[in-house]
Amino acid sequence: MALASDLAAALVARRERIVSTMGDGVMLLAAAPERVRSADVHYPYRQNSDFAYVTGLLESEAACVLAPGAKEPYALFVRPHDPERAIWVGARAGLDGATGQYGADVAHPIADLERELPRWLRQAEQVWLDLGRDDPLANRLLAAVRAAQAERPRSGTGPTAIRDAGEILHELRLVKQPDELVLLREAIGIACEAHRIAMQTTQPGMAEYEIEALVDYTFRRRGAAGPAYPSIVAGGANATVLHYTDNGARLQGDQLLLLDAGDEFAGYCADVTRTFPVGRTYGSAQRDLYDAVLSAQCAAIDAARPGATLEALHATAVRVLADALVQLGLLEGPVDAAVEQETYKQFYMHRTSHWLGRDVHDVGVYRQGDAPRPLAPGMVFTVEPGLYVADTDDVPAAFRGIGIRIEDDVLVTATGSEVLSADAPKNPIEIETLRASAA
Repeated sequence: MALASDLAAALVARRERIVSTMGDGVMLLAAAPERVRSADVHYPYRQNSDFAYVTGLLESEAACVLAPGAKEPYALFVRPHDPERAIWVGARAGLDGATGQYGADVAHPIADLERELPRWLRQAEQVWLDLGRDDPLANRLLAAVRAAQAERPRSGTGPTAIRDAGEILHELRLVKQPDELVLLREAIGIACEAHRIAMQTTQPGMAEYEIEALVDYTFRRRGAAGPAYPSIVAGGANATVLHYTDNGARLQGDQLLLLDAGDEFAGYCADVTRTFPVGRTYGSAQRDLYDAVLSAQCAAIDAARPGATLEALHATAVRVLADALVQLGLLEGPVDAAVEQETYKQFYMHRTSHWLGRDVHDVGVYRQGDAPRPLAPGMVFTVEPGLYVADTDDVPAAFRGIGIRIEDDVLVTATGSEVLSADAPKNPIEIETLRASAA
């Protein structure tokens, strides 16, 4: 199937931005390998994010060459179409598809990689590679570069430097283009629907995995590839385990349910968390902690604008949470001391934000030199403060075993920010109203 014309045009523009940043040199990228689950069963294939960003090709056993100034500046190496294999696993793009559908100037069989790559590498002073990869195909690319370097004393040409392709690709991926924001909005909209349905459906006595199944069903029903990460469906004290994914416990009416679930749609990820009562309403202590987390989140989001930093947003959230913890008797004051001595980390031990895009924890540096990176229009990130009170004897009984996190996906705009996940309710009154109508 050919790429949609708008996606094909976006990929062309994307490659133009990449090569304009590269200057001289060659960029080599490898598709993600297939992974065996057990015996002859593979995990569902998921393309490497950088490779998909550059090529749009979602097949394994493929490699890409970008070489500005070369006679053939964009090349793809792919597995040729095999009619017999297509009977079992479906057709691949093949050489014709690599040029006709995916816009390559030239295409070669992946088996010819070592024979054909030298024509680009001989003219390249520097080569851009994914230096974090350690798999057979990525290692073949690195070996080809080393072979070209070894020929330099005789040929007088070839690579003298290897650089990380992420220096270019990850900076470009950090600022989303309009076509990317369309897909991110769709992914996040699907996640918001899943959270609303979960709020309308959850009942005491259900298992956590039933809610997980409902969420996964909603993702697939709406056309997403599935979860962007293992869903966290944590009732009661399970919510105090930050990455709880067992999802096997039965839900009780006096508990809260922390649901951290986002889908992947067309290569872009959502990441949304809501915490709501398994019964109809929040208990008194639950509501106190919930209001503290919501206040911290709203304060951090209000501070998001061009020029602000994620470090500053985190500090804003920490200050609000520390003040609430002192007021509720979970920490000793004064608040300044709780912040400076980091005693709040007993209840809030993670950061407030991370980048979001093709990966859930998306690429892009958080610091430039010694300073936190300023936010700029087009950046997308999460804002996700939380409070996690373990079920231990050293905290007031009313708060024991309560875990709360509220997470939204936020876009930096020219004048401030936009909460992309606003369709997932987080106002406690709105949530309780929705819970009152639960089936």
